Amino acid sequence: MKHKITFRLIGYFSAVLLLFSLIAGLLFWVLFAWRTAEIHEAELKKRAVSIADTLSQFSQRGQKGRGQSGGYGAYMRFLDEIAMSEVWLADEHAQTIQVCQSSSSLSYSELPAGAEELIAQVFAGNVVANTEFSPLLDVPSITVGAPVHDAAGNITAAVLLHSPINGISSAQRDGIVILVFCILTALFLASILSVLLARHFIRPLRKIGQAADKVMKGDYSARTEVRQNDEIGALAGNIDGLFVQLANVEEERKKLDKMRQDFVSNISHELRTPVTVIKGSLEVLENGLITDPGEMQEYFRQMSSDTAHLQRLVNDLLELSRLQNTNFKIEKSDLNLADILKEAVRSMQRIAEQKQVTILLENEAGNVCFFGDYGRLRQMFMIILDNAVKFAPADSAVSVKMYYEEKGFREEKEPRGKKKDSEKEKLVISISDRGSGILPEELPYIFDRFHKERSEQNKSGSGLGLPIAKQIAERHQIAIKCESNARDRTSFSFIFSPEMPDVMSSEGIL
Repeated sequence: MKHKITFRLIGYFSAVLLLFSLIAGLLFWVLFAWRTAEIHEAELKKRAVSIADTLSQFSQRGQKGRGQSGGYGAYMRFLDEIAMSEVWLADEHAQTIQVCQSSSSLSYSELPAGAEELIAQVFAGNVVANTEFSPLLDVPSITVGAPVHDAAGNITAAVLLHSPINGISSAQRDGIVILVFCILTALFLASILSVLLARHFIRPLRKIGQAADKVMKGDYSARTEVRQNDEIGALAGNIDGLFVQLANVEEERKKLDKMRQDFVSNISHELRTPVTVIKGSLEVLENGLITDPGEMQEYFRQMSSDTAHLQRLVNDLLELSRLQNTNFKIEKSDLNLADILKEAVRSMQRIAEQKQVTILLENEAGNVCFFGDYGRLRQMFMIILDNAVKFAPADSAVSVKMYYEEKGFREEKEPRGKKKDSEKEKLVISISDRGSGILPEELPYIFDRFHKERSEQNKSGSGLGLPIAKQIAERHQIAIKCESNARDRTSFSFIFSPEMPDVMSSEGIL
């Protein structure tokens, strides 16, 4: 449903505003009515006291013999107009009430219940008010009573002022009308504010949703393009970061898929050829097509060679798989790198002599202690030596050199509390040949599985030797790199970092 958030915001704002308005209206109704009645009552009391004081003065003058008929009578005739209310004058002893406007009188027996109590309180000297006279006046009214005193201070009469409260109710209605108008205006403004807020929130959310939809369809380059300095902006930034990670994961997945396809293709190729040759040879022998013992021996020799190739390929695959498994433990111990290198060179001498290749070993570093796996390190050097001898031309030499790299750096040490500079150097073992070299575009891939040169010299290679050597080097934290000019020189270097705690010289830690 479109604009659902907008409608919800309008509903929430309206509900809160209405609830607030109802509470405010109720409080307004109660407080306004109470305050208006209080003000009106206070005003009536003030007028009643003023009238009572004036009547008291007329009464006191009459008692002194000055005559009050002229002034008192005129004042009584116009008293209702002066007081702006209906005025009654009550006599306690005569039990009568004089109605000034109509010049008539009432007896106490005609008063409603509760009205006599007000008169009694007035004759007790109090200025009081109530609404008990309303039934007698036939209109809701407030009655205020004030005492009239003679010269001796005695209360001779009570002034009763009656004022209808219709004006108060009308004022309350006007106030409610104004309140309703304000509520409607506030609802209109709240609706506009809700729409504006909804747009502010919905627009970036819509962009985020559209970007997420593109990513779900495979477009990992999509971005939210939301730039806000608030929680939504932070959410959009996190989602963009997630999209970047998903793009990287997708790229890695594609690479893995390609590697998997290449692996299946390569392993199929590597297995298909020897298996086809073995199968064909067996069929020829089985059908008796070959009877000459010499030819049969040649077939057996070829099948044995292909079987050995298959066995070596399977062993290399298992070896590489084990080395790539981080849970596979290699057996490390203290050893001498010089001894391992000599052993590897000695083992390759016979193969090198068959190709009329000389292996020259030059050790400038002397004895170097190292903590590693003897067999794995020997295997690593043997793989590189085997490749060097394989690609080296006849009557050439393969150079094996172990030395400390002159490009060192200085590190501050603190023996016996004194600082001293000591130069630390990297240990390097290089194996170089004068073969055909490696093309520059091939160098980044030489350590990939099944990547090998398709030449007569490497027809027996499986393409797994260099990956195995690289895995052994990484398990020993040894850096391995290859340099080649693609014409007549290739060099593999094993670099032992001076910060490695496993590398030691005969004189101590490097």
